[in-house]
Amino acid sequence: MAHILSCTDGSPYAASIYQHSAWAATRLGIGVKVLHVLDAHRERSQGGDLTGAIGFNAGAGLTEELVKFEEAQARIARIKGKAILDDARQQLTAAGVADIETLQRHGSLVETLTELEAAAELIVIGKRGDHAASAKGHLGGQFERVIRTSIRPVLATSRAFPPISKFLIAYDGGPSITKALDFLITSPLLKGMPCHLLRAGKIDDNATWYLEEAAQRLRQAGYDVTSTATAGSPEDSITAAVTAQRADLLVMGAYGHSPIRQLILGSTTTSMVRTCGVPVLMFRQEDPDWEPHR
Repeated sequence: MAHILSCTDGSPYAASIYQHSAWAATRLGIGVKVLHVLDAHRERSQGGDLTGAIGFNAGAGLTEELVKFEEAQARIARIKGKAILDDARQQLTAAGVADIETLQRHGSLVETLTELEAAAELIVIGKRGDHAASAKGHLGGQFERVIRTSIRPVLATSRAFPPISKFLIAYDGGPSITKALDFLITSPLLKGMPCHLLRAGKIDDNATWYLEEAAQRLRQAGYDVTSTATAGSPEDSITAAVTAQRADLLVMGAYGHSPIRQLILGSTTTSMVRTCGVPVLMFRQEDPDWEPHR
């Protein structure tokens, strides 16, 4: 059964992740599966093999102590993980979600999502995780890897959950944003909300025509749509438009064939997602080499 796959590590973004997940679950009429992944690399002690430096006998004793220490760390991590999942269930229940499943797995988040995401309608993840939450201007490394690999829409949450009543689409005419439009037309997630369609970068008659075509597709699906084309840089234009339009959510493609493609391929990703200050719903085209007509 389809569900929201909500990824948590107990970071300061956790409460927002649960609120975003509850909102999406309510809009879609489905349940929430909360995933907490225990990363063995983060649990493992960095002590290493010191036998050559301090002698075999002392090294053997130290190795035994390190094994006990690592076992204790792993046990504490499991207990902490269970507490995180229990808290997630309580917060989701309080938010009105009835169908809740919690899951704790060992391994990496990206590999676990690769296994689980096929059954999910949407993945919800914080822009920063537990190890990056206090790093100003730094997105979590897990976040970027998820965006690069996921075949499902990914909702990157802001630090606090804003009531979502209007959204902005960064339109570049590429396959990823086409996938986003297909989703919006068929899904109830954002139905009934006004939206603004923005095209930034190189603007000509061809680009303007396809922008209006996209707007018409959304109008036919019942959306109240306005649109703008601007020759400014995508990063600056999108950030400014989110503020000017008072958008509560940004929808964009994770890969494209215009300058917007750089938003997810390099350091501009960090700047874009950080400076927007609103949740970002992203779509990745499974075949980034496929290019539609424009």
